[in-house]
Amino acid sequence: MLLIQNIRLSRILRNTWQVDLIMIASCTVAYLVREYLIAHHFEIPSIIPTVLGTAIAFFIGFNNNQAYDRWWEARKIWGALVNDSRSFARNLINYVDKDDEAIKRMVYRHIAFLYALKANLWGTVDEIYIKYLSEEDMKEMDKHKNKHNALLNIQSRDLQKLSKSNAIDGFRFIEINEMLTRFSDSMGMSERIKNTIFPTTYTYLTKVFIWLFVVTFTLVISQSAGIASIFLGWLIGFVFVSTQINGMSLVDPFENNSAGVPLNQITRTIEINLLQMLEEDEIPEPVKPINDEYIL
Repeated sequence: MLLIQNIRLSRILRNTWQVDLIMIASCTVAYLVREYLIAHHFEIPSIIPTVLGTAIAFFIGFNNNQAYDRWWEARKIWGALVNDSRSFARNLINYVDKDDEAIKRMVYRHIAFLYALKANLWGTVDEIYIKYLSEEDMKEMDKHKNKHNALLNIQSRDLQKLSKSNAIDGFRFIEINEMLTRFSDSMGMSERIKNTIFPTTYTYLTKVFIWLFVVTFTLVISQSAGIASIFLGWLIGFVFVSTQINGMSLVDPFENNSAGVPLNQITRTIEINLLQMLEEDEIPEPVKPINDEYIL
């Protein structure tokens, strides 16, 4: 997630330089075609790029709006995980009687759940959660492909044991079990966003229309601007392309990049909070921003 208010021009150019070169080449070809092939035969009506530009603006606006909705929904899901995780640990610590070891084991297992879910969403191998699990838990997890779902199943089983041993009353059992259900809901919503591809036709057609607009704009403007139309065509195209790229960077909020939801920071924050609630001595450091520009 980006932290700075102003994005450096160098960062924008790093993301768009390849497209910029292609646009300059396209504008150059369009200028040469108009200058040497069609200039003396007919003129391109200016209404064509005008209508195309208006249509593309609607396309880009719609795409960017939908992309931000996906990103914001993902951020709300993980914000809910933060709140529910704190409540889960607090209820275990204050409501469960006679079994401090079980409390610690379940809180540790929840931290492991978060790290396992994060690794799954990022598509990485992050086995930091191993240190929070017992050998018995690890053996149970090896039987499952969905590691984080397996951990929730173990949590439910341990909660049932606490109920049978009268370490927790029925009302509080229901309340804590409700939190496990909310964890499952958040997990499922995160997986839904991760596994639902943004409609390919939206992005593909927008790109095609942008290229068509850049070419026709250059053809029209070259009638009055001459060779400067190459630069002007690139400049107008740069605005559309940069806006499109900006929106599409939010389409996959669980990608491990500067535009994604900062799962590292959120998971570490929960980890620190829960360990402090357990009065542990070894507390990890918060995740720090990279180059004071973004945080993962």
